[in-house]
Amino acid sequence: MKLSALSGAPCKRDPDIKGLTPDSRAVREGFLFAALPGAAVDGARFIPQAEKAGAAAILAKPGVATSLPLIADDEPRRRLAKMAARFYPRQPPFVAGITGTNGKTSTAVFAAALWSMLGERAGTIGTLGARADGFERKLQHTTPEPVTLHETLDAMAGAGVTHLAMEVSSHALSQYRADGVEFSAAGFTNVTQDHLDFHAGFDDYFSAKKRLFLGLSPKGAAAVVNLDGEGGDLVASLCEWRGLRVITTGARGGTLRLAALKPRPSGLEIIVEADARRFDLRLPLIGAFQAENALVAAGLVMSSGRSAAAVLPLLERLPGVPGRMQRVCEVNGAGVYVDYAHTPDAIATALSAIRPHASGRVIVVIGAGGDRDRSKRPLMGAAAEQGADHVIVADDNPRGEDPATIRREVLLGCARAEEIGDRAMAIAKGVAMLKPGDVLLIAGKGHETGQIVGNSVLPFDDGDVARKAAKEVGR
Repeated sequence: MKLSALSGAPCKRDPDIKGLTPDSRAVREGFLFAALPGAAVDGARFIPQAEKAGAAAILAKPGVATSLPLIADDEPRRRLAKMAARFYPRQPPFVAGITGTNGKTSTAVFAAALWSMLGERAGTIGTLGARADGFERKLQHTTPEPVTLHETLDAMAGAGVTHLAMEVSSHALSQYRADGVEFSAAGFTNVTQDHLDFHAGFDDYFSAKKRLFLGLSPKGAAAVVNLDGEGGDLVASLCEWRGLRVITTGARGGTLRLAALKPRPSGLEIIVEADARRFDLRLPLIGAFQAENALVAAGLVMSSGRSAAAVLPLLERLPGVPGRMQRVCEVNGAGVYVDYAHTPDAIATALSAIRPHASGRVIVVIGAGGDRDRSKRPLMGAAAEQGADHVIVADDNPRGEDPATIRREVLLGCARAEEIGDRAMAIAKGVAMLKPGDVLLIAGKGHETGQIVGNSVLPFDDGDVARKAAKEVGR
């Protein structure tokens, strides 16, 4: 592709561009190198390295020095996303973006499952990677950097995917990673404190979330908003002002109203009112919040042209989501669940949701990630202490921090908690405590299969560790 076609503007020197990358180490002959400003290092420092590797052009902020054709832009990240969309032009015809602090993964998986049940070729992009029937790729981020994202969208479209549910993180929205994606619909789950290590404050974080609706969704696109989630009212109002087709869900929803919910040992019984009809449903899901996610997913599927009568009965066949209230084993008649909850609100929500499914005690293992928002750690501890009968504070992904320091900060919010740094030992202790009717929730890592300690990723799967501990108890 000519540089002029890629950049969308005439170029005095117009070389053929064979690829594009923001990583100077990945530059090959004929590539465009995007020299992006970073929090720690400015990509412009690596322009000489890219030139030596055979780069044909540079994208950067104005003022950089290079002998190559330069595309200068005050927002090079946004420009790169637009270029990536031109270089990899194919996208699934219907793309639904989903944002929110909690529930993005479950909502995406549920939406894709519903589309599949309706006969569509559906897929997801998010925390679990890029997935569709016969298509699977691992991704480094919930929402990949734009070159990877648009190459993946192009590949999924080429594989026949017609309906895609895509998680859109606040980091991605702030860094323009999702620009160039042609969203047909957008979903909102909730917004609570998270990622304040990256954002300037909660308002900045919420503003990033709102950009999916105010900046990336074209007028006339659908906006599915969970009115029971924090921030839902404001998002719905903004979407109406923006001229989007607003679909509201939840107990306060107008389109899909959750009229009743009753937890059962194996799932949820719910009543949904839609299109002047009542739908009595049994969901194979644990946790009332999963009913909210399921209804946002149903709303997204309805926004693609399906009726409530066609979509809602299929909620009874929804699959479980890896690492999201996932039942991994049973011990002495007690259930052991793994969940990705790693914010104060997510822990409070998970414990509140699982409580009705326990006739005995609720035991929880929690931890906090290193090199992340420190202010939420005592709040996580407080949420755990308030929602559980017994709290065990263990290591999560300490990364570059001292694990003991992280645990101390969590314990500030739950002074009565038990501290067991070794995560495997902490899980084993929780499993060994279980009696009939109890529930153990292992929170924080969910689907992850590694523990990040320093610069190393050590093999670690909460579910596998719990199952091994359960076998030891059974001996």
